[in-house]
Amino acid sequence: MLLDKCATLVQFLSVAPQWVWHLSAKKDILMYEETTRSIRITVKPFYLDDQSSPEDEHYVFAYQVKIENQGGETVQLRNRYWQITDGYGRQQEVRGEGVVGEQPVISPGDSFEYTSGTPLGTPSGIMVGTYEMVTSDGESFDAVVPAFSLDSPFAHKQLN
Repeated sequence: MLLDKCATLVQFLSVAPQWVWHLSAKKDILMYEETTRSIRITVKPFYLDDQSSPEDEHYVFAYQVKIENQGGETVQLRNRYWQITDGYGRQQEVRGEGVVGEQPVISPGDSFEYTSGTPLGTPSGIMVGTYEMVTSDGESFDAVVPAFSLDSPFAHKQLN
């Protein structure tokens, strides 16, 4: 069921992008945002030049995630799901408990931030996913992580 939701989300985003992105005034960094049931998720991807080896088709990316609880109920992030697609359209799915070894509890008005990363075999790709959130009443829902682009300086740029 979660896989179907993510596949539908990817199809939807490819037709009518709904995520919000803007340029950071400080570093020309794209930020992607999505809100589900008052849980706002912001993602800032980065290319890690010092860990990449383009001559070996090894490109490493980091992404900073901020999860803000803008609602009135406490939630806990229990599980994560990622769909990572490289520049050739090859997909990898990642599922696991929590993020960076934690299952944070986020109270109303609070936020949780972390940084993680992923390698790709191509100079660009895209990630999209969900976080399973559980309310203090035990209700579970999927908070959508916005689709975000992973682009190295070696990525082919094309204007459509």
